[in-house]
Amino acid sequence: MSHNILILPGDGIGPEIIDEAVKVLNALKAEGSLDMELQFAKLGGSAYDAEGSPYPESTQKLAKAADAILLGAVGGPQYDKLDRPLRPERGLLAIRTDLELFANLRPAILYEELANASSLKPEIVANLDLMIVRELTGGIYFGQPRGIEVSEDGERFGYNTLVYKESEIERIGRVAFDIAMKRGKRLCSVDKANVLEATELWREVMERIGKEYPEVELSHLYVDNAAMQLVLKPKQFDVMVTTNMFGDILSDQASMLTGSIGMLPSASMNASKQGLYEPSHGSAPDIAGQSIANPLATILSAAMMLRYSLEQGELADRIEAAVKQVLANGLRTADIYEEGTRKVSTTEMGDAVVAALAR
Repeated sequence: MSHNILILPGDGIGPEIIDEAVKVLNALKAEGSLDMELQFAKLGGSAYDAEGSPYPESTQKLAKAADAILLGAVGGPQYDKLDRPLRPERGLLAIRTDLELFANLRPAILYEELANASSLKPEIVANLDLMIVRELTGGIYFGQPRGIEVSEDGERFGYNTLVYKESEIERIGRVAFDIAMKRGKRLCSVDKANVLEATELWREVMERIGKEYPEVELSHLYVDNAAMQLVLKPKQFDVMVTTNMFGDILSDQASMLTGSIGMLPSASMNASKQGLYEPSHGSAPDIAGQSIANPLATILSAAMMLRYSLEQGELADRIEAAVKQVLANGLRTADIYEEGTRKVSTTEMGDAVVAALAR
């Protein structure tokens, strides 16, 4: 069966890192291991420049028809003064909503070769293997009402609404419990139930679902304590599940335990296992066009795409092994470079992964 894959290069370093991931996918196709067809479209700032919308109708049609989507990154300072609905980030939020991509999977895995790149002591983070499951289409980022207004006394005020339906909490909870069953059977739910009623409901629903998964050890942490524990003893966690905003913050924090956010992939999936796969980092416009960006997170996102949406787990294993081999060979982009290793460009790193894949 041929897989229909939509490629969204995006903005900033997006096109550069996407090129390297596509190079890896094409290598698998060329050897006959992967039957796929690639289509390309625009999202974010590039879409606004071309069509006046960060998520144009042309992209919407292709996205809905795709088996899976691979995204580079969106955003850039040139778009900061646009009306909020036209900014690149709104395109990303829109495609998540349009495709009902409610489950964001953010692994934080420390490669042995990069232990010294972490800001924490190697013994604290060695062999870290953590999965953060973030609810992606609800919560304060989407809640209504929201806005900036002027009060009766003339002072401006901004407001956002944190809302979660029980059904939204239940579906992300089941995803997290299912993932925990396939890993270490430990799930930590992160909330702020002591002060936020929406997350008080979150905790109640997680407790109820947990009764259906007696093999999974369920624990709870307030988000402030969870942030502290991630730095203090990160290896105590197996799977974490949390709200949209808390997950946004904690997953970026967890990424730096591994040495570089440039190493971390992510997946955003719906109930049909259609997924949007992207590196956890942003568009890094300050280094765009210099061929110094790290493409490994995007290449590993392609591996996640093969595993979770296209049911090609063996090919995903091969890509991940190729990345590990390249790191073992001492190749590093600027973000993970250290003395004694060899600094390479974005394209050289992609070429090295393709070469390791062939071996």
